[in-house]
Amino acid sequence: MTPRRSVATAESGELTPAMFNILLTLAEGDRHGYAIMQEIQQRTGGAVELGPGTLYRSIKQLVSRGLIAEIESEPTTGKQRRSYRLTADGKRRAEMEARRLRDLVKWAAAARLLHGERA
Repeated sequence: MTPRRSVATAESGELTPAMFNILLTLAEGDRHGYAIMQEIQQRTGGAVELGPGTLYRSIKQLVSRGLIAEIESEPTTGKQRRSYRLTADGKRRAEMEARRLRDLVKWAAAARLLHGERA
């Protein structure tokens, strides 16, 4: 008997937290790598800090899966920066992950793991 795989896993593989943070950031608009890193750090209050290795390894995997695309960007400091854009598939995958996490939070609330919150 083969193990049952979720639709999300079967469609595009697992998303690491770093990958999901990158997709969330790009859902708000195109960015270059360093701007993605800064936005994630700011949005999480410093709780998530992606180092360059993790960031660019995750970006490479997301590009290869077709969830984000590299786009041409205007050089602002004399250097060409690589910028990235969320694809339609990336948006769908981010939506699936957001729903999955929402459902987990509802479950945690129902199990009274979130004080002062109800399902």
